[in-house]
Amino acid sequence: MAERRRLLLKISGESLCRSGGYGIDADEVRRIAREVAKSLDGGGIELAMVVGGGNILRGEQISRQGIERATADFMGMLATIINALALQSALEGIGVQTRVQSAIDVADVAEPFIRRRAIRHLEKGRVVIFAGGTGNPYFTTDTTAALRSVEIGASILLKGTKVAGVYSEDPRQNPGAQLYESISFQDVIQKRLKVMDATAFALCRDNHMPILVFDMIPDGNIERAVRGERIGTLVRD
Repeated sequence: MAERRRLLLKISGESLCRSGGYGIDADEVRRIAREVAKSLDGGGIELAMVVGGGNILRGEQISRQGIERATADFMGMLATIINALALQSALEGIGVQTRVQSAIDVADVAEPFIRRRAIRHLEKGRVVIFAGGTGNPYFTTDTTAALRSVEIGASILLKGTKVAGVYSEDPRQNPGAQLYESISFQDVIQKRLKVMDATAFALCRDNHMPILVFDMIPDGNIERAVRGERIGTLVRD
């Protein structure tokens, strides 16, 4: 039997709407679903996903408007569940069996997160979308992605962004910034580069979980990242 690769793909909530938009754009959700489906053609891939909630709301942002921080973060977790259900519907609409597992109990719409059950779904060829964050306030969906990657024994965490990878400086401020093809965890720390939030990055570093940072906006890039083509920046030991 051919060896199977288990991956976790992290995408932002903003990827589910038009640039600068808000909420869920069905066309954008279907576009992502089609790319995920193409990446799974031919077998050999076990794919889990984490989707953010920024297209609906961010807990940290609305906490600045007077909503208590823990409550605001739980609201953000609910936003990720909404996004996960939209993505599940789009994937199943094109024949990809999908399960949503939530860290918050919403039994009528999603399974609870149970590590062994998630792994079994993956072994059966189903896409598993992890929603509801970690189930705790003060943690980002980047941290959720790092944690779930380690828990399910993924070989790599794929972080879809709006830039080509990790740069020496912010490419929006310095067009001459260097794009790294590969960089070590230690160099990221020394150069103070922004890959993901500190908790998520530390989890990956301490558990030797490589991170591929890539631009998920161009057509075909999700498929290329999942299939292991050279794209973006690889962060590793």
